[in-house]
Amino acid sequence: MEPTQAALATMNVLRDGSLYKWYVIPLLVLTVYVYAVQIQKRDWSVVLAGLAFWGMDWFNEIWNGLLFHFTNHAPAWGVAKDSAFIILIGLNIEICFMFAMLGVVFCMTLPPDKNSKVLGVPNRWFYAVAGSILCVIIEMMLHQAGALVWEWTWWNTGAPWLIFLLGYLPFYVVSFWVYDMPAMKKKITVVSIILGFDALCLIVFAGFLKWI
Repeated sequence: MEPTQAALATMNVLRDGSLYKWYVIPLLVLTVYVYAVQIQKRDWSVVLAGLAFWGMDWFNEIWNGLLFHFTNHAPAWGVAKDSAFIILIGLNIEICFMFAMLGVVFCMTLPPDKNSKVLGVPNRWFYAVAGSILCVIIEMMLHQAGALVWEWTWWNTGAPWLIFLLGYLPFYVVSFWVYDMPAMKKKITVVSIILGFDALCLIVFAGFLKWI
């Protein structure tokens, strides 16, 4: 299979520092602020749940980059519009900061009682499903605007359930699972495993093998 034009265009500017734009600094400060507020409150559960959410996105971005490498055609999703820095074929610096904050924001909205229900549904599952649906809708809008490129029929507007099931639902499920863990040591262990695995994959696949 031949690489798509969009994939080639993105790979041509992958990790190109000359694309830098000054708005990256306010985004960084905002991300640090979101976590600093929770750290000041000593709400480590929200901090770790947010990092788990972020780590799950990194995992998705890594397999998405590997998909392009092994098919030599296209990733499941690619970034197409202007960006200050494209980290991986489907991840730019703006998306990275967004996901770093999104898990924290959603965990802040969770009811204190994990056993309470919303519309008859356990609240964690209700929020996970609702958040995932919202993200899929936003992705469809970004795709319509040309900011996200979908080249495969199984990852497109005709198959939104896969985007829902693989693209977002695991983020929320894992993040809320970490949030509700009774032992802080277990929370730290799980988040460390997620981020450590991501880091190892990036070192191997991006650093040494240059596959993504």
